[in-house]
Amino acid sequence: RILNRFCKDIGLMDDLLPLTFQDLIQTFLLVIGVVIVMVAVIPWTVIPLALLGLIFLLLQLYFLNTSGDVKRLECAKQSPVFSHLASSLQGLRTIQAYKAEQKFQKLFETCQDLHSESWLMLLTMSQCFAMCLDVVCAILVIGVAFGALILKESWTPGQIGLVLSLTLTLMRMFQWCVRQSTEVENMMMSAERVIEYTELKEEEPWELDFRPPAYWPDNGMIAFNNVNFKYSPDGPLVLKDLTVSTKPKEKVCIVGKTGAGKSSLIAALFRFSHFEGTISIDKNLTTSIGLHDLRKKMSVVPQEPVLFIGTMKKNLDPFKEHKEEDLWSALEEVQLKETIQGLPGKMDTELAESGSNLSVGQRQLLCLARAILRKSRILIMDEATSNVDPRTDELIQKIIHGTLVRCTVLTITNRLSSVVDSNRIMVLDSGKLEEYDKPHILMHNKNSLLYKMAQQLGETEAAALAQRAKEVHFKRK
Repeated sequence: RILNRFCKDIGLMDDLLPLTFQDLIQTFLLVIGVVIVMVAVIPWTVIPLALLGLIFLLLQLYFLNTSGDVKRLECAKQSPVFSHLASSLQGLRTIQAYKAEQKFQKLFETCQDLHSESWLMLLTMSQCFAMCLDVVCAILVIGVAFGALILKESWTPGQIGLVLSLTLTLMRMFQWCVRQSTEVENMMMSAERVIEYTELKEEEPWELDFRPPAYWPDNGMIAFNNVNFKYSPDGPLVLKDLTVSTKPKEKVCIVGKTGAGKSSLIAALFRFSHFEGTISIDKNLTTSIGLHDLRKKMSVVPQEPVLFIGTMKKNLDPFKEHKEEDLWSALEEVQLKETIQGLPGKMDTELAESGSNLSVGQRQLLCLARAILRKSRILIMDEATSNVDPRTDELIQKIIHGTLVRCTVLTITNRLSSVVDSNRIMVLDSGKLEEYDKPHILMHNKNSLLYKMAQQLGETEAAALAQRAKEVHFKRK
């Protein structure tokens, strides 16, 4: 929908709407001029002209009541076409690998058919409206012609010829004026849709009077206290009375079923929506800090790597805050230095859209290198290892417990093989905190949710995870 508004709707407002509105004003002024001449030559023509104007007004109101809703429907049905096409182009290699071309083609045709139906309905209504205008105009011309024959004795031939000529001219202009006015009214739907975005509730201020010191946060201690969170004022609670805290430099894994509230916990931490309760970082409330100061102090590695069209250097350091030596050092930490040095352009190698000329694992490691460069005390891993191979997953875990040893790391994951290396595990269910303890304790507690989740992998795998969690625990001790 956002893409639709910033493509078609903005395009209509910038290109077609001004030209159509200008044409409407010019035609309307010409119609007024012709009406004045006709009424001045033969005053009684004001009667059929007034009747014509009333009929056109009623037809226009009737048409607009329906066409407005159909136009909104057409705009809404166009959004899935944009979305499906964009996602198909982005995942084209995956679609071809799984030989799902026919499936995606049928889905595209379904979306296209729904849009075409609404578009055809709009065109049909416009043609029907034009035909009604033509019929009314023809009736008026016939009426004026017969009136001229009946009253020919009181008119001169010149007056009759002028009135008939102006009537024919007026009918074309009057009809075009009405059609353009309805077209302008329908195009204003695009302006209405864009204005909806300007009236959305804004986020909290980016900067407040209180500015945290440059070294904040120095420990990375996070505390949630009675947090209730929902994405919209009238929506359901996705976090319910959440009270939990992390220790400085602690590695915490957050697990749970789909919809348990894992990503919502991160959304509350970044203040993507309003929440009740308090969240503090190093004993500073997040609500007392501007959004810019808050968010720039935390790094995120998302599930889908975010890369932009541009050079490797621009993707690693978009704000040009680091030396090139630091960039190479970060790449070396994630074991990408040799790979990048082997490219023809090295650090100036151009990346395609979404980094499609790199593998998924390389893209994820590149995002992790960008996070390392920022040297944030808090790192969020939002299912960052869900789409990578086990070898890359193992490398990322080594980086978390090695290079990022001074950071507090919150890892959202569904891979239980990754959670046993963490300091503690947070188990969420339906927005509530059900368990929060060390991995080996939860893995050996047959009543815990984590134990039951491990058993779903099979007894052999569950036993191996429990043994590994125990070994990691005693190794740390």
